[in-house]
Amino acid sequence: MPNPHLPDLAVPAELAAGFGTPLTVSGPLRRPHQMLAEQSYADHASIHDGSIADDLGLAGAPIEGPTHFSQFDPLLVARWGRRWFERGRISAHFRTMCVEGDEVRATVTTLPDDPETVTIHAEKGDGTAVLSGHASVADEVDTEVRARLARASAPDRPVILERLSVGQRGRDTAPVTMGLDTHMGEMYPFTLRDKLDRITERSPFYDGPSPWGGPIVPFEMVSVLTMCTSHLAGFERREPSIGLFLDLEVRILDGPLLLDTPYTLDREIVALGESRRTESYWTVTTVRDPDGRAVAEVLLHEGVFKESYPGYPPELLPS
Repeated sequence: MPNPHLPDLAVPAELAAGFGTPLTVSGPLRRPHQMLAEQSYADHASIHDGSIADDLGLAGAPIEGPTHFSQFDPLLVARWGRRWFERGRISAHFRTMCVEGDEVRATVTTLPDDPETVTIHAEKGDGTAVLSGHASVADEVDTEVRARLARASAPDRPVILERLSVGQRGRDTAPVTMGLDTHMGEMYPFTLRDKLDRITERSPFYDGPSPWGGPIVPFEMVSVLTMCTSHLAGFERREPSIGLFLDLEVRILDGPLLLDTPYTLDREIVALGESRRTESYWTVTTVRDPDGRAVAEVLLHEGVFKESYPGYPPELLPS
């Protein structure tokens, strides 16, 4: 398949077809890189630090979930062309963590009665599921992540998240700008240039001219843009505690997002949840351009390991 990031892409007819028999198309096996080993927040290391991962009984320091989004870009551009960058939505439930050296393959399956939505799936080389969900260019779509949000049920006795509440809005922060060499803070100790040197699927639009003028923000970096100032939002949880992404949906409303552009961020907590090992919260972040127009929306479900907080009541910890 020709590189679908290039403007002169010849779209495979069977993948671009609007209706018909469901078709499954997969990309090549890739080895995504772990770039958050030096991440820190609230004055402590994160789950991407090897020693922290060991303390939590994980197989290794996990690769950040959005990294896998780039492997879907060629398949989704082949499906929808430039509309993917302008109106695309990728929605993923993360099923298994990957570590440095793991091979991962991305797969999309068309739907026979919906030309604007596909299911997505990523798995390791041995067949272990990494993520599942949907991608779409439709204005409204029922996604796996939205279904999980609808089922969210707040914990009876939140401990780490007792200061958070549904409807709570984030404090105003200064506009956020991502440039090729912008350091995005302690949460993301790398630049976009660093990322592009190791990204699994690189588009010339990421650091050069594009059909929209200048370089664009890759899908996997939209969550970096929205999260890099999250520590200023006032969503206080008890520390020290270690979190991880459980579900993530990135939706471009009027895009793509452009480099060197100041975006403002509106944040709101829309649900709280709990599992055996985690307390969790769902946040919607709306990205607005300098004219105040909503140009993207990020729905993040972040879990916090109960056992990572030293003051967690023993009777509430998983046995």
